[in-house]
Amino acid sequence: MAFPSTYSVGITSLGYQVIWATLSQRKDVDVRRLFTDQSERSHKESDLFGISVSWELDSPKILELIEKEGIALWSKDRRNNDPIVFGGGPVLTANPEPLAPFFDIILLGDGEILIPNLIEAVKQIKSLGREQKLETLAQVPGIYVPSLYQPIYDKVGRLIAIEPKLSNIPKTITKQTWTGENLSHSTVISPQAAWPNIHMVEVVRSCPELCRFCLASYLNLPFRKATLEENLIPAVEKGLAVTRRIGLLGASVTQHPEFSDLLKWLETDHFNDIHLSISSVRASTVSLDMTKLLNKRGCKSITIAIESGSKKIREMINKKLSEEEIFAAAKYVAEGGLKKLKLYGMIGLPTEEIDDIKATTDLLLMLKNKTPGLRLTLGLSTFVPKAHTPFQWQRVDKNAKKRIKEISKILQSQGIEVRPESYNWSVIQALISRSDRRLAPVIALVRQSDNTLGNWKKAYKSIQEKNNFINCEKLPDWEEVIFETWSTSRLLPWEHLEGPLKKTTLIKHQLVALNQNV
Repeated sequence: MAFPSTYSVGITSLGYQVIWATLSQRKDVDVRRLFTDQSERSHKESDLFGISVSWELDSPKILELIEKEGIALWSKDRRNNDPIVFGGGPVLTANPEPLAPFFDIILLGDGEILIPNLIEAVKQIKSLGREQKLETLAQVPGIYVPSLYQPIYDKVGRLIAIEPKLSNIPKTITKQTWTGENLSHSTVISPQAAWPNIHMVEVVRSCPELCRFCLASYLNLPFRKATLEENLIPAVEKGLAVTRRIGLLGASVTQHPEFSDLLKWLETDHFNDIHLSISSVRASTVSLDMTKLLNKRGCKSITIAIESGSKKIREMINKKLSEEEIFAAAKYVAEGGLKKLKLYGMIGLPTEEIDDIKATTDLLLMLKNKTPGLRLTLGLSTFVPKAHTPFQWQRVDKNAKKRIKEISKILQSQGIEVRPESYNWSVIQALISRSDRRLAPVIALVRQSDNTLGNWKKAYKSIQEKNNFINCEKLPDWEEVIFETWSTSRLLPWEHLEGPLKKTTLIKHQLVALNQNV
């Protein structure tokens, strides 16, 4: 079971930890771990080789891990004695197509359901040939076998259909959703982790707010929460048996209906020596009691996602958050004794104009004036369209790079720290997020060079000119994939993979968002 990054990063991934633990706890499975910088002793022979994928930019490393195990890089070149190469995680669940030719099977959805079903299915087919194995696995809900589906293009290279090659496999594959009330928590606590010696507890999955761009919300629907008495409290107590650092995780932790009860429990003297941290919280839920407790439990800051200082943009993306709530959150942070407030913002969202950028800088400067002594940090990223969200048809804004620099210059001159994410990485991320399997040879070429925007463009142009991929289909124009808004009538590369909401529903959500600004 591999992770396409270092041990420090991989072991911090709660998803990877849970999958590894699920496998290692079975008596009928012998699982070994593999990272880019270290590994456990490999099997001489294995039935399965799995890779957990959390970030698009790790794509070239996936290929390195496959070849490091002595496995043929392309699934079409593997033989009967090769392990079945499978992948899972949010990147592959959203849009697996750019990486599809490297995987034999892809698990769409939650590992709590898919991993046990995969193991049971593999046990039943060990005596079959490779083709028969894949055909049988394609019958299992949520298991996608890319080689059994054929993309069809028109004369200009536009994708017009994705059809099963066999009559006995489903035309569409549906993401599998875990509906149990017991969510995940750490199974490994390591001083080498990116977050050292911390026990992570998943409080909620998905988010009830449904910001139009948010993959974590839309792809993970419905909103689920762990039960307090049966799950959350036992999970925290299990972690405290080995560490005094607890992290509460989720896209909207403070919207758990029993979150205040959890805080009251953590406020007792029994927890005086623990260090508590919470992932990004909704600004409107920040209270003085919360910030006082966090300060008491060793936390120095909290993070809220405002996305934009512009009311127009916040309403457009369905961010139900007022300026008053943002100011109140900052006030409670300062009064509770915390030293720092981290804010997340996004640049390049649909309909964004210069006035919206100014609104963001104005808001941060007002926050600074209203809460003197509180350190403010603004994290800035560029909007990237993601599959299965209402904004999957939108584009990357070329103005984002310049606007991030403008915001950074203004705010940093006033003593506000700005941490911008790389615009170039966002462009690569968008390329991988929106492409189909014709991108696979580009990824194969990029792994031979540095993972930079320049090398991605160079590799893309090289493959485009050679025009030598499956069915001799030429890559679409770079600008079209990244910087053009797509028609909702366009066939999407992931159209045959069903997410939580239908395409028609996502179109309605986009129309509601954009019509607010007509």
